[in-house]
Amino acid sequence: QVQLVESGGGLVQAGGSLRLSCAASGRSLSAYAMGWFRQAPGKEREFVARISWSGVTRTYADSVKGRFTISRDNAKNTVYLQMNSLKPEDTAVYYCAADPNPAPVKYDYWGQGTQVTVSS
Repeated sequence: QVQLVESGGGLVQAGGSLRLSCAASGRSLSAYAMGWFRQAPGKEREFVARISWSGVTRTYADSVKGRFTISRDNAKNTVYLQMNSLKPEDTAVYYCAADPNPAPVKYDYWGQGTQVTVSS
């Protein structure tokens, strides 16, 4: 079993930056792909970014491409989401998730989320 805990959320002005962290316990994440998702009030949860177990392959939603960077430190069992040039539309609860499956993509473990609020 894997437990994921997000941190680093908060209130920031538009144009600012935040770095989210997702710390895992219970099992090493080194063999898992990891993802970040977000859910804004009244909207469905949406994909933000994904990183392969090795860190070589990273994919992003079009809405965050060029502004957000996903990374991982397997020695620390932690995944990060660096968010720059934040916009009010980035306001949401951000969740990290772990995908232990070789294929297809399927996230089996989820954190509890961290709130990000971007003021205009």
